[in-house]
Amino acid sequence: MFKKYVLVCQYFIATTIFYLLVFTPGTYAQQHLTSAQSTATIHVDLNKTLGPMYPAWAWFGYDEPNYTYMKDGKKLLSEIAALSPVPVYVRAHSLLVTGDGKAALKWGSTNAYTEDANGNPVYNWSIIDSIFDTYVQRGMKPLAQIGFMPQALSTRPTPYRHFWKPGDPYSDIITGWAYPPKDYKKWAELVYQWVKHSVQRYGQKEVESWYWELWNEPNGFYWKASMEEFFKLYDYTADAVKRALPTAKIGGINVAGTGSQGAQQWLHAFVKHCFSDTNYVTKKIGAPVDAILFHAKGSPRLVDGHVQMNMGTQLRDIETGFKLVASYPQLKNIPIIIGESDPEGCAACGMHTNPENAYRNGTMYSSYTAASFAREYALADLYKVNFKGAVSWSFEFENQPWFFGFRDLATNGVDKPVLNVFRMFGMMHGKRVNLTSDQGYDLRTAVDSSFRRTYPDINGMACKDAHEATVMLWNYHDDDVKQTAKQVTVQLKGLPQQVYMHHYRIDDEHSNSYETWKKIGSPQNPSAEQIAQLEKAGQLQLQDSPQWIKTENGETAIRMTLPSQGVSLLKFDW
Repeated sequence: MFKKYVLVCQYFIATTIFYLLVFTPGTYAQQHLTSAQSTATIHVDLNKTLGPMYPAWAWFGYDEPNYTYMKDGKKLLSEIAALSPVPVYVRAHSLLVTGDGKAALKWGSTNAYTEDANGNPVYNWSIIDSIFDTYVQRGMKPLAQIGFMPQALSTRPTPYRHFWKPGDPYSDIITGWAYPPKDYKKWAELVYQWVKHSVQRYGQKEVESWYWELWNEPNGFYWKASMEEFFKLYDYTADAVKRALPTAKIGGINVAGTGSQGAQQWLHAFVKHCFSDTNYVTKKIGAPVDAILFHAKGSPRLVDGHVQMNMGTQLRDIETGFKLVASYPQLKNIPIIIGESDPEGCAACGMHTNPENAYRNGTMYSSYTAASFAREYALADLYKVNFKGAVSWSFEFENQPWFFGFRDLATNGVDKPVLNVFRMFGMMHGKRVNLTSDQGYDLRTAVDSSFRRTYPDINGMACKDAHEATVMLWNYHDDDVKQTAKQVTVQLKGLPQQVYMHHYRIDDEHSNSYETWKKIGSPQNPSAEQIAQLEKAGQLQLQDSPQWIKTENGETAIRMTLPSQGVSLLKFDW
């Protein structure tokens, strides 16, 4: 209790300092941005198709697997499943870690593998089953991460359980679970038994629809051995998966910092290993690979007393990965999954220890998410790759202070504004169509320079289906300072004679539990009535009442005021 009290005090001190810095008038960023034009025009041509609106956004992940079947974890997973018209994929760390199943920050365990006094394997699938049951019951699919090393198999079994907390060195999480197995055949048998058990429990057809992948960021903290040793682990793992289910899909390798030279060396070496090297198990050339996975992260920082995002860093990671895959004829059409795709790298680091993470509670996270996914689709189009999905490494943290500044989708069971962007994406179906903006950043500028010019990115993406069209719009800038709202005119063509329009909005007044929480006094022990009020504020809300619109020759103009870091969704039905 005392520890939680200290964390709450730290949070309020950090928040107070942050607000004093950000909202002091006359900062450079405020002066810098007020010179931009106050109006913007967006053109949407529903007759010009760009490609399918595949659900690349419908992927989520988190460090702490035991949160999955806890109260708020189940609630959030139900909401995520409900917002998507297709099955959502979920990735979690530590599914093979030894322990008692109690959740903690950056930690999780299932105790799936132990050994008896004679060194014989003992398998226990009860906790893994609790996790995967929670997904499958909601129509979700595991992106099943095979890792990390059980204590009984680790070449360095102690120390094993860590007790990391925000503010501690990140490397403190690295213990015995990050080491190779002392017996590769025992490791392979564990993987074989897990996949075989999954088929018996959920059925072959269900497990065939999953993706399996080995480990996490082997080029970073998470793997305490050589590249060659990791490829050996991959061969034993992939062979075991395919022996249990020949039609199972397995891929790799979820490197960190994809834009870096070191990460690219890992990716090139992995491709070479899968197509040219001798397999450690079969002694033949090559190893199975059914998906390519890598990570992409931004890098926010404090500048002149406010948070400045850097989406360009994340986009360059993505472009590097897409370009690398496109350079190999053997990888043509292979699914690409961005295993973690986020504004920065540590979900469990709160803004009390990392003030640059103060973007997470409000609408900055929402507009960033909207603007970044649009560029991910554009980069996939540019490099003509099979972009399958991008995992947002954001979930929830049980029994933590309200709005503590973690990178999460909900706090204490109340949805944060960012989750409503995914609700918007869930309504976008059919084909992506052409959208242009006279105050939008082009793709090359966004990737190379991020969003730092004197004007914000007033932009969007649009879709058309058989009987509906959707237009998502945002007012985004890397500098998290409030600026004058934009007058936006959306010129649409290609509509039928009459349409029924819904206008959904995320801003300070709509779909925003955080602003509501502040207005009621930022309570850390809200009453049942206040919680109900916050839950309602966390849902996606309409800007105005729905209305019928008559078009002229299939054209119409929609005018609105779009606040700084606001996001809108226009949905037209006919």
